[in-house]
Amino acid sequence: MQGQPIKRQDSEGSGRSGSEGRRRQRETGETGETTPPSPLPVFLFPTELLFYAAQRSSHRRVLTLYNPYSFNLSFKMLCTAPSLYRVVDAEGSVRAKSCVDLVVRHQEVSLRHCGRRDCFRLEVSGGGQRGSREVWAELKPGEEGGGGENVALLPSRTPGLQDRNTVQTQPGFLQFPGYTAMQSPSQFAVCVVLGVACVTVLMFPLHSEPSSMVPSYAHVTVNHKLVCAYILGLLTMAFLR
Repeated sequence: MQGQPIKRQDSEGSGRSGSEGRRRQRETGETGETTPPSPLPVFLFPTELLFYAAQRSSHRRVLTLYNPYSFNLSFKMLCTAPSLYRVVDAEGSVRAKSCVDLVVRHQEVSLRHCGRRDCFRLEVSGGGQRGSREVWAELKPGEEGGGGENVALLPSRTPGLQDRNTVQTQPGFLQFPGYTAMQSPSQFAVCVVLGVACVTVLMFPLHSEPSSMVPSYAHVTVNHKLVCAYILGLLTMAFLR
């Protein structure tokens, strides 16, 4: 009978210590759970792409990705309608404290696409963090800075309602097909060596051309030169892209 009060005191003491511990956890925020890392801010400009059907110079727009961090960033461009656009270097990397330009070209400029709004999403990763940024694109009739006769043929839209309807009916983001032929330093080196070899073959004389400076076994045929010229043209297109 004498041990019962002591047990009550112990249980009461443990209850008080447990409540005090929970109170300290609430005050300090130390709950034992790891909070997810905050998303990486993405600096992509401009925030909207506007294409004009009657102005060919506006069918090509440039997005600039800035990397103000001390580590490199890897990026990948996605779009809700990749068949309507072409992005040069849709996937790649940008060095620390530098920037990179992403060229976006509208490939299906027609009146039936006027008023259509598509969305680009740039996914960025680096330094153990990830982030994304979305940019809306729209094809408008007429020219930039002025109206056109085709503007009156289109129904008027409420901006807020149009945005909500567009978001609800847009499909998921899809990846662009790979247009870049050289995505690594080793591929770039192979293309350079192949280009130099093609140029060297083109400089060799033909079998029908006598030359005292070049031995006879180094003379090439017309077919050899045609093949090297074709390969050199493909490499030139890859470098320009």
